[in-house]
Amino acid sequence: MTTATTQACANIALIKYWGNRDDTLRLAANSSLSMNLGGLETRTSIAFDLSLAADELTLNGRPGPVEALRRMSGFLDLVRGMAGSQLRARVSSENNFPTGAGIASSASAYAALALAASTALGLDLSERDLSRLARRGSGSACRSIPGGFVEWQAGETDADSYAFSIAPPDYWDLVDVIAVVEAGEKATGSSAGHSLAATSILQPARVADAPRRVVLCRQAIVEKDFEKLAEVVELDCNLMHAVMITSTPLLIYWEPGTLELICQVQSWRAAGLPVCYTIDAGPNVHILTLGDSAAVVEELVRNVPAVRTVYVAPPGGPARLVNDGHF
Repeated sequence: MTTATTQACANIALIKYWGNRDDTLRLAANSSLSMNLGGLETRTSIAFDLSLAADELTLNGRPGPVEALRRMSGFLDLVRGMAGSQLRARVSSENNFPTGAGIASSASAYAALALAASTALGLDLSERDLSRLARRGSGSACRSIPGGFVEWQAGETDADSYAFSIAPPDYWDLVDVIAVVEAGEKATGSSAGHSLAATSILQPARVADAPRRVVLCRQAIVEKDFEKLAEVVELDCNLMHAVMITSTPLLIYWEPGTLELICQVQSWRAAGLPVCYTIDAGPNVHILTLGDSAAVVEELVRNVPAVRTVYVAPPGGPARLVNDGHF
């Protein structure tokens, strides 16, 4: 039996990934930028065992749903193919934040699984190749492999579509105050949502302008310019959700509390606080601010009636091996 245990951070997309050029390879329609979320992690243990007739999955302490197991097995087949192995695996995966609620649980899950499975089967992958592998499980997972502030270049092929760090976690004291208005799993998962992107007449315009937004966002991070970051991050978020609500069928992730928080963020910014919002494929709102304002922003968010839970995350590190000797 060969085993490994790993941890990987969720990430928040500052410039969004929405829509694929190739669904099988998960080649994104556009490049994207993100920040790893320190403290919001998936911990995954894997054991490849001769005695197993089929892969097994335990997710957050319970048997994994059939679809999650099918998807995981398909991903593990890729790793087995790379390693020349036929061994089945027992996988246990736990998140310390809501699963499937728009806080990038699939990103941290497949980043952790890519590192765990490849390590357990004796593959010594570079960060680039590990990012490419994680991408095959979940597109945004490629961004949870490197640490800190991360860019995923869309590339042209499987070989050049991967993520890399543009700044380490301690480069900028940016904080994500995550306002959870709905912790339940969303009805339409991101993978299904990506396939709808091309049905929106707005998607070509969003994709065409994405390179400009990536440059602006990268510059804002490098220059530690919060005002510039806020402008491009909110624009990019709004463009993605505009594509969603003009897709066929229509896809709306927002809840009333989502819109309430957007309005609150605008009023807090008008009052002088450094805040901006972004929302992934879910109803929950990520409110970015600077470290010295984080406590004030957290208190304001907790006082919004629609908010159920709040998480506060600084920039997080790369996916890492926790233990390679015990399941």
